[in-house]
Amino acid sequence: MPAARRDVSETPSPGDAGPTDEAVVEAASEAAEGLVLSRYKQSEVTDLDVTVRFEEGVLEVDVYLNAPDDPDPEAVAEAAVEAAESAVDDLFED
Repeated sequence: MPAARRDVSETPSPGDAGPTDEAVVEAASEAAEGLVLSRYKQSEVTDLDVTVRFEEGVLEVDVYLNAPDDPDPEAVAEAAVEAAESAVDDLFED
């Protein structure tokens, strides 16, 4: 089963409270799942597990995907991780 995982350190600037941990996790999860479902019909996805943790300024995103070989599930899982990271970056830029 293709999987993609990446740990990314996010350090808000001093004095900037930034988004809540819950907001970070929700944005990352929604972005990752949304990307996967934009590449496959929901009925084609046998298994999708998006796990996001954000603790002490560190973002950890895991995407496990079981889907047809076209498009490549490994590439889609990696793109989903990147989408999650981008969504979190956007939160910290606002």
